[in-house]
Amino acid sequence: MGKAVPASFLKFLTQCGKAAGKLVKHRVRGMIVISGSSPEKLASLSARLISFYLKKWRRLDKGRPGFTGLYVYHDEFDDALVMREEFEKLVRGVKNLDMQFTIYEKSDKYLGATVSVLVMDLTHDLKPNDLGRLIGIVEGGGIIILLTPPWDKWDEAKTIFKMNLTVPQYPEPRHIFIKWVKKHLLEFDGIGIYDADGNRVLKKLELKSEFKPYERKITIPEDSLFPSEIYEHALTMDQVRVLKIMEEFYEKPKPGKKKVFVLIADRGRGKSCAIGIGAVGLIHLLRKIKPKPRILVTAPEPGNIQSLMALAMRVLDKLGYRYEVIKREGYVIELRSDKFSIEYWEPLAIPRINGDVVIVDEAAGIHVPLLYKIWESHRRIVFSSTIHGYEGAGRGFSVRFLKKIKSDENTILYEYEMTEPIRYNYGDPIEEWQFKTLLLDAEPADLSEEDLRDIEAGNLTYVKYEPEELFSREDELRQLFGIYVLAHYRNEPDDLGMIADAPHHTVRAVKTSSGRIVCAVQIAREGPIDDETALELLKGSKIPGNIIPDRFLKHLRYMDFAKTTGWRIVRIATHPAVQGKGIGSWVLGKIKEEAAELGLDWVGSGFGVNEQLLRFWVKNGYVPVHISPDRNPVSGEYTVLVIQPISEVALKLVEKARGEFKLKMLNSIPVNYREMEPEIALMFLDSEPYVYREKPLHLFTPVTLDRLWTYCQGPMTFEAAADIMFKLARIHWLISPESRPKLTRLQEVVLLAKALQGLTWDELHGVTRVPVKELQKEGHEIACTYFKYLTGLNPDEYTPGVRDYSYGFSELSF
Repeated sequence: MGKAVPASFLKFLTQCGKAAGKLVKHRVRGMIVISGSSPEKLASLSARLISFYLKKWRRLDKGRPGFTGLYVYHDEFDDALVMREEFEKLVRGVKNLDMQFTIYEKSDKYLGATVSVLVMDLTHDLKPNDLGRLIGIVEGGGIIILLTPPWDKWDEAKTIFKMNLTVPQYPEPRHIFIKWVKKHLLEFDGIGIYDADGNRVLKKLELKSEFKPYERKITIPEDSLFPSEIYEHALTMDQVRVLKIMEEFYEKPKPGKKKVFVLIADRGRGKSCAIGIGAVGLIHLLRKIKPKPRILVTAPEPGNIQSLMALAMRVLDKLGYRYEVIKREGYVIELRSDKFSIEYWEPLAIPRINGDVVIVDEAAGIHVPLLYKIWESHRRIVFSSTIHGYEGAGRGFSVRFLKKIKSDENTILYEYEMTEPIRYNYGDPIEEWQFKTLLLDAEPADLSEEDLRDIEAGNLTYVKYEPEELFSREDELRQLFGIYVLAHYRNEPDDLGMIADAPHHTVRAVKTSSGRIVCAVQIAREGPIDDETALELLKGSKIPGNIIPDRFLKHLRYMDFAKTTGWRIVRIATHPAVQGKGIGSWVLGKIKEEAAELGLDWVGSGFGVNEQLLRFWVKNGYVPVHISPDRNPVSGEYTVLVIQPISEVALKLVEKARGEFKLKMLNSIPVNYREMEPEIALMFLDSEPYVYREKPLHLFTPVTLDRLWTYCQGPMTFEAAADIMFKLARIHWLISPESRPKLTRLQEVVLLAKALQGLTWDELHGVTRVPVKELQKEGHEIACTYFKYLTGLNPDEYTPGVRDYSYGFSELSF
């Protein structure tokens, strides 16, 4: 390659050459780490390695036409640009290699690709998600090259990822995650490490494992509905079986029934590609009975469905279809013609749109309540999810979501789990390293009878972990992270890196006497904020971390809150086998005790609100103080902040805040929260503070009361009395419970949904499942109850008509 190469590296290449035979023969991958401080030397050695390795590969696989490669880097650093330019110049001469270059921010477009060589420049950053995303695109027999800072100094490197975890109060990150990565690089098979600064081999590239023979044979079913051109795009028998199941979705289910296909797989099994092929197969069949079949596709992000769209286009081209490709921000979001459409929509939109078939890809990244809404709103649905992968671990999806689907007698359920890797063989050592390093396969501990007895008896231990200690106890870390995987709808490798290196984050856990973890809590310390920064936040500027102080300042405008310090509970999760046993409430009590001992002012949390979660926090004494004006487009939930004050200062501020929050909710429900679930809205409204301790008769004129009587008795409709019912709804939750008239829960739902949210009777029927006539009857009953409460008169004894004209315009209540 035109550069002097150290003898130690030549020896290292020889070792890599020996390993190449096994890698290529068994279609598994190897990884090489080259560390050093000189960008030119790192470029030279990595280019030399690629040239040497691919020569070996060509000799072993003589029929191979060529190789593809990808080099990923950060273009904001001069030395990274120098290294990329030097590498590109040197690798140009490598025979039959198509080497492409991209920056990390644009690397998503390669996630559906397959490359022979991947070079990742990690000299300025190691983002855990990048390791999870990119390594999977390398084919069996290929190599991954990681270019890193000097091996002995890499731990302490202030990477982009680490520095993005810091906050003004804690400007120095911890240095744990890279140490964890290095430990696993040294321990796992199929990984070689070379120190370019010291010209020394730290670890030889060896393959000690035994592998299954690599065989791949595709058999197209004889009784298939899809044409053979569809099946010819399948690369594994797993994909063939998925296509065969998707044929079942050609026929509509019988009235009242649904067809649901739940497909799960580890990353790299080709599930999205199989679904893209199957989607075209369904279009091809449905066109026989429909002029324009419509397939709706959703996922947490448009980037998740690019391989699905790529395969769909490939099959459409094969079948001779003409179509238009619609893109948004570089992503394909629709394939459209006058004969069919395959359309991407955000998850929140899917329940409101009609389609022949709905495909939900990476379903583990979508909150389960929204998945239920999608399931309820359509009759033919495919849910697919990665079990272990950067998109979000899917065991929570498969455990919680499937349980409800299986119990529904009107749902015809098809299930399949894909196991065969697309790009490489079973037992790939780099996949094993990736899973163990990023905890992609983390699972909670299996609980014994003794553990269950401990939980029933309250024999639990509150554990305070130092991050360094936690990452030295791999079994406990895996248990703890495994609980997050099952309990939360999305966990990424970046979350693990945050636990390790965010300087203001800490971890607490609950153990049984056997040492098994049954509850995991991640906490961030927030505040205080100096006066100058606080003033800037009031004007709209941003601050890293400090979510609760930031919202208090921006939305409640309380300057004094900036001086407080508290704990924000980032995540709290209980082992799924023992949820509902009071463990979460128990640990919240312990956290508050510890926060008080540390002299903190408050403990709070933020979460996507659903009825069960909100009830949990409110039950434990947490007060809602802020809610986002919009739903999250992926989860379909509003984000809520709750807080429990500890100090006197915080107590006074929170008491004021809860009043502001309640008034804000009452006044903004018609605008922002028209579609909020009534039970959630009622929990927000039916709480302190209450403005009126006596009946607020002064708010109603004689005309208003007379019209209220008319609606009560029946001649007037709700719509004609909408102004009165709106006023009643606004004051109902401002009157103290002991002073206001008693309404049934259904009546409160009607008052809220009709008068404040402005739902139609049909929409209200959809929420309550109560017949419209009964709901309308309840509306009249509410009017009668309030007429009697305000006037003290029985409606039957009242003589209609206004005879008192003495009140003035200024006395009218608006």
